[in-house]
Amino acid sequence: MNKKHWFLLFFLTHSYLSSLAQTPVFISDSLQAYIKRGMADWQIPGMAVAIVKDGEVIVSKGFGVLEVGKDSRVDENTLFFIASNTKLFTATDFALLDERKKLSLDDKVIKYLPDFRLADASTTQLVTIRDLLSHRIGTKNFQGDFMFWDTDLTRKDVLNRMRLLAAPNQFRQDFGYSNQGYVVASEIIPKISGMNWETFTESSLLKPLGMNRTFMLSAGADKRSNIALPYTTCCSADSKLTKLPFDNLDNLGPATGMLSSVSDLSRWMIMQLDSGRFDGKRILPWAVLEKTRVVNTLASTDKMKAFPLSYQFYCLGTGLFDYAGYYVYAHAGACSGFKSTTTLVPEKNLGIVVLTNQDNSNFHEALRFQILDAYLNVPYTNRHSYYLNRAKSKDQKSRDEIKGLTQRVEKKLKPKIPLLAYCGTYRNELYGTLSVALDTVKGRSGLTIHFEHHQSLIAQLDYMDGEEFRLTFSNPRFGIFPVSFTKANNQVESLEIKGTDFVDHDSYEFKKMNE
Repeated sequence: MNKKHWFLLFFLTHSYLSSLAQTPVFISDSLQAYIKRGMADWQIPGMAVAIVKDGEVIVSKGFGVLEVGKDSRVDENTLFFIASNTKLFTATDFALLDERKKLSLDDKVIKYLPDFRLADASTTQLVTIRDLLSHRIGTKNFQGDFMFWDTDLTRKDVLNRMRLLAAPNQFRQDFGYSNQGYVVASEIIPKISGMNWETFTESSLLKPLGMNRTFMLSAGADKRSNIALPYTTCCSADSKLTKLPFDNLDNLGPATGMLSSVSDLSRWMIMQLDSGRFDGKRILPWAVLEKTRVVNTLASTDKMKAFPLSYQFYCLGTGLFDYAGYYVYAHAGACSGFKSTTTLVPEKNLGIVVLTNQDNSNFHEALRFQILDAYLNVPYTNRHSYYLNRAKSKDQKSRDEIKGLTQRVEKKLKPKIPLLAYCGTYRNELYGTLSVALDTVKGRSGLTIHFEHHQSLIAQLDYMDGEEFRLTFSNPRFGIFPVSFTKANNQVESLEIKGTDFVDHDSYEFKKMNE
């Protein structure tokens, strides 16, 4: 062996051993066992994990299966819905347009969208692009999501119905997580670039990074190859793992609609950690990334005793918190059947992504913190056990509530007025209409609800007592709840509908229309 080859072999061996020495023992020795145990405890069919450090991919691996009962395994190229981890891509679009002097993040929204309205006229005149992207327009967390989640309403409908959301919080003071804010902002992109949100993001971010396993829209997800199927254990009396339909989130796409893989998201994280470069090539100016990391909104001052974490802020498309003395930029994502998290620690040149296909689990968060602990030298605490124990009590409460509703139905009491009296069309100004009809399923005595804008969603109403019925949505992720009718002079006047907090925290009153 000549000296040149000997030196090259020594250099490569030395570099490999150095990288191993920098990898925490938990990552090199315990990570896979930890993941497999967590997946079993949380009933997670499949997940994928990536860790990047100092510009290198340390871990990029799939675990479990795409579909329960089938042999196809998850790998680093498996597609998952990344839900709200979409937001940083959208925020980066705007930071890029700002850097190019095509617009300013502090421009008023009505400059580009003159028909934009909020419920408060004075606020409408003040709202900027930055306000929309940093969740500070005065609405509550997830307010109005039931109106748009899996519905046939378009992005323009989202824009037009913002005026119907009565905002209870203080403009530019209170944090209120708003998917609609991102959708409204995205309608500005065609005004500036001549391209819609998905085309602009693909051409500006995905293609330059070679993110060929990332897709902008959820439509047609069931036709894509190597995609994880969605599951949940929520909203039942036995917490049985249940397969869900894919969400159709194209109307909320700029907030929560993208699909990706850990292989592709590794590229995204390496670029984020290398000041906008990937593989020696400049993808974005550092100033663009810097704009997305400026603190805009105080999200929480709650201290978490079990974690070295207190204040949490929202920037643009990413959160920021202090963890063990390090700035950590992170975001979570959740939609029907999927949960994910992405995490960046610039001071450590560390990135973490976790994608799962079971939405009633917090193991993605536990794993994220466990990996952070390992790299940031936080004394070992089993984060999986912490989250699991908290979830067990919460899930048991939910199961008991659903069993209680079933027991009330099984008494087979009769309402004071005929079921036919409840039938008809009901209207909510924000949502639109729903229709209540006698159940046509043979052997059942109850009512069914069809929704104007949720074309694939049906709800069954089974009488319990008083004016309360048990409502069971055909999509398990929307839940099982007691719902009540209001009456006056034995005439039904309204119906109040509630879904899971996973979809929307609010209930909606629908008033019966005269026919």
